[in-house]
Formats: sequence, C-alpha cells, structure tokens
Amino acid sequence: MFYGVDLRSRLMLGTAQYPSPAVLHDAIEASGAEVITVSLRREGHEGAKFRDLLSQTGCRILPNTAGCHSVAEAVTTARMARELFGTDWIKLEVIGHADTLQPDPFGLVEAARILCADGFSVFPYTTDDLIVGEKLIEAGCQVLMPWGAPIGSGQGLRNPDGLRAFRAHFSQIPLVIDAGIGAPSQAAQSMEMGYDAVLLNTAVARSADPVRMAHAFGQAVSAGQAAYQAGLMPRRDMAVASTPIFGMAELA
Repeated sequence: MFYGVDLRSRLMLGTAQYPSPAVLHDAIEASGAEVITVSLRREGHEGAKFRDLLSQTGCRILPNTAGCHSVAEAVTTARMARELFGTDWIKLEVIGHADTLQPDPFGLVEAARILCADGFSVFPYTTDDLIVGEKLIEAGCQVLMPWGAPIGSGQGLRNPDGLRAFRAHFSQIPLVIDAGIGAPSQAAQSMEMGYDAVLLNTAVARSADPVRMAHAFGQAVSAGQAAYQAGLMPRRDMAVASTPIFGMAELA
C-alpha cells in the first residue's frame, strides 16, 4: 500500500534510455508494472507524443526530480511535475555527490519537509541510513526508497545486512529498493528480504532485449514476494540431514 493505493505488481519501472518508444511501451507491458517513473525535462515537439505514450500504458505516473542537486531545484521541479502530470506523487531525488549520485541527506530531508507540507506524496530516494530514514518519516514521508547500490551501477544489493536492518527498523513503512539493481535475481533477493517493491530502469532499458528482460524482472519480483510470504528456511552454519536416519538398513 503506497499512500492509500494498493498495487498488484511490486515492480516499478523507469522510462529512460530505451532504444525506441515502441520498445519502451512493449517493455512496460511485458513487465506487468503499474507504476512508471519519468523525469521532467524541457520537451521538444515530441514531448506531447511521449506523454501520450505513457498514458496509453495505463500505468500510474511517478514523476521524479532526477538530476536535482539542491532543495530549490527539487522543490521547483516537483511543483512543475505536479502541474504537468496531474499527480501529487513525486519521487524525490536531491543528489549530493556527482560520482556516486548518493543523495544529500540534509537537502533531501529539507525538501521532503517542504513537499509533504505542500500536499505531495513523497517517495524519497535515500541510502540505508536509519537516522536519515527516521528524519524523512518525521518530515511526513510514508514511503522510503533506500538504494541497493549507486544508480545505474548494476551492483545489486551492496549492503544486504544494512538493508535487512532497515527493513526490520521500519517494519510498518512501505519500502522500495531503488537503484543499483542489475539482474532479476537481485530483484528477487530484495523481495525475499521483505521489501515491498523494486524500482529500476537501466537493467531493462540497456539490455540486449528490453522486452524480454522486463518480463524476466516482473517474474523475479513476483517469485521473490511469494518466497517471502511462504517463509524462507533459517540459515545454519552446520549441515542438517534432510533424510531421517530412523529405520536405516543395518548392512554390517
């Protein structure tokens, strides 16, 4: 449940870097995603066509503030996105480091506080820092989006122990792994850890066959969620025989 909206699919898909609009459309359809993200850029004569294409998917639009490096940029971009797309949902990014694209925690919290007070439903892109997460909740965020790894890196879950602690600490908050996912197995791992959804872009858009990869990610997310709901067996340091030894034949 994300801001009162219950989704069937737990995969959220980005819309950048696809080889063509047709491939983007088919990939979204193949993924089964119900939420797609889109950044706000100055549009040329093809801008209206792109927005029409997105609306034809039937997906909920989650605009983002990708590329913003200050509170002022992020807040202004969010307000423009609300007017353009007609939604209060906003994926909030306030980038603090040019190489890692790691969020600026101070700017992120300040921008979240402003946007939440302005009626936005904020999806903040953050790290797995518990204190920053708490500050974002205090600012009014009802969803948190910790990164798996730096954006576009495809490294998967670089700090699984930290993400498990994050999940345990925010047990009542919807959590979405955002960024760094490079393979369907990593998306499944995220869901097996109890996360509520996964958001990714490059792993699908830059694959050799985006449509097939989108389908693979959709299946992986479903499988991971089913596994979490079924309950994974506890890990052990020592082997435990799966076949009972009672009744075993005495051959000596």
